[in-house]
Amino acid sequence: MNLYKKLKLLIAVNIAGFLLTFNATNSSAQSLGDPVVDITFGSGTAIHAGALAADSGSTSYTYTSADFPSDGYYTIENTTNSPNVWWTTTDHTGNTGGYMMVVNASVSKTDFFYKREVDNLCGGTTYQFSAWVGNLLRYSDISPPDITFSIETTAGVVIQSYDTGPVAQRTSSFKWIQYAFNFTLPAGTGNVVIKMTNNSNGGAPANDLALDDITFRPYGPSLVAGFGSTTTATSITECAGQTKSYTLSATAPTGYTTPAYQWQVNTGSGWKDITGATKLSYTASPTTEGTYEYRLATAEATNISSESCRVVSNVLTITIDSAPTVTASSNSPVCTGNTLSLTSTSGTTYSWTGPNGFTSTRQNPTITNITTAAAGDYKVTVTTGNCSASATTTVSVYAQPTANAGSDVTICEGDNTTLSASGGTGYSWSPTTGLSDPNIANPVASPTDTTTYTVTVSNSNACTATASVVVNVLQKPIAKATAYEEITQGQSVTLNGIAKGTAVAYYWTPNEYLSSDTVLHPVATPPEDITYTLHVTSTVGCGSEATADVFIRVYKAITIPNTFTPNNDGINDAWNITALDTYPQSVTQVFDRYGGIVFKSTGYTKAWDGTYNNRPVAAGTYYYIIDLKNGKKYSGWVCVLR
Repeated sequence: MNLYKKLKLLIAVNIAGFLLTFNATNSSAQSLGDPVVDITFGSGTAIHAGALAADSGSTSYTYTSADFPSDGYYTIENTTNSPNVWWTTTDHTGNTGGYMMVVNASVSKTDFFYKREVDNLCGGTTYQFSAWVGNLLRYSDISPPDITFSIETTAGVVIQSYDTGPVAQRTSSFKWIQYAFNFTLPAGTGNVVIKMTNNSNGGAPANDLALDDITFRPYGPSLVAGFGSTTTATSITECAGQTKSYTLSATAPTGYTTPAYQWQVNTGSGWKDITGATKLSYTASPTTEGTYEYRLATAEATNISSESCRVVSNVLTITIDSAPTVTASSNSPVCTGNTLSLTSTSGTTYSWTGPNGFTSTRQNPTITNITTAAAGDYKVTVTTGNCSASATTTVSVYAQPTANAGSDVTICEGDNTTLSASGGTGYSWSPTTGLSDPNIANPVASPTDTTTYTVTVSNSNACTATASVVVNVLQKPIAKATAYEEITQGQSVTLNGIAKGTAVAYYWTPNEYLSSDTVLHPVATPPEDITYTLHVTSTVGCGSEATADVFIRVYKAITIPNTFTPNNDGINDAWNITALDTYPQSVTQVFDRYGGIVFKSTGYTKAWDGTYNNRPVAAGTYYYIIDLKNGKKYSGWVCVLR
């Protein structure tokens, strides 16, 4: 040990006979207070340019913004960035964007490389100092960091110091190492100076380090709190609205002359003293939703009012969950035979109970084919998390009416009948087509076709039942036929008759020239124009006879001679076409061999006499076209002989 270290330790051990204590990081379990100093070098997106303003400290080194400071410089950064020389590491705190102090030691030792004053302390109180340090060098370190942590009075008198010894170089990866020691302040001392001195020389490669999470907090006897007489349970969960009380207690710690106590609570905005809660036990009665943290602080009675002098117990947590707001409902009243639907507000689990031993674990259970025995109160207990609440709904079940719609009935088309329903106090018929009033028990029905009417019968409890009745409608006779037909004499035509209605008979008149007068499609071969009538009658007495007429136009057959001799000898002097005059709309044209018309006639009331413009045409062959205007045309030649 060099002379400098020996002198510092000698001063520390002999200051006015004050009691000093020293503990390694693995000292026996004790209790700590909240940090009086908690130096993390900050976090965020902006580098702390300049020096250590974020942590109110000072340094004998010079600040640089470079990732890799030169000898005698330091920086504040998130991540080291000199992979060929240093290990790559992030800050120890682990918060997002957290910073650490990175030091490249001076070639010659300096008086200190970090210093900070701590105020408002309590003389006679024991504190713990700790810091995390790491050797950054990846390769040979001829002079590893060797840090002396020193607690001094503001006048520079050493109260306690601790030497880390050489912080060994790591061969595989960077490692943060915590160094901590305890000390008791002399009576009357309220301010101290934390000083860190690097006892090794710098240079390359030597003595490069990272520093983070420097803490300074009260340290004292073990203080363990629990619920009631046990310290094994540290958390309780209950539901809002409960009226329970919880006794928080701790065993009196040893080591204080006149210990004093103060219970504290944290509901999310930091620890606050509970007025009047100054004994080893405290009764807490939180009822509203939230998380309540409790702990007991202790110190000498003269220092209990100062937070920088207290140690605190472990934290006891009471969580008050929100009690579910439960509602239960149903589709009550329901009628027998229908489905009862129960509903409740949402939760985690459900427990229904009801009449007839009903149980269910569904949120919205149903009961099908309900009976009157199922009427009564249904209770649901809904659990959300650790909290439960119940609600009840009352269900009424009513009997169904007995519906009657009467007997089926048959009527003729155009007639009506009175329906007759019974069994309730209200009636509703469907379909409504053909009904005089669908909302009475005895409407008049006048359907045009066979219809099934269904009546919904309701009683005074709005329960319903249905019944049906069929109104059979017998259709009146209907006769249809093609009204006009044309044939040429000697031809035949099939009549197209249609007979409709319920149970009908039919026949044709007159029955002459028909293949049958009792079929709908007889074959007719009349020699001349004629009208046939289809008769359709009901065999069940609905409606009068229906008829339909068919007129058949019978054209005469024409005969066209191919020669005539217009020589005025009284024999075959004209072109006489048999029966052509019976076609009054027909057009007859005769052409010479050049296509010129030599004769034209409509209706052929006068036969062609072989003249054109009252002058005889030359003997020879002529060509004709005869259009009967009924869809038939004739063409050919005729020879005129002189």
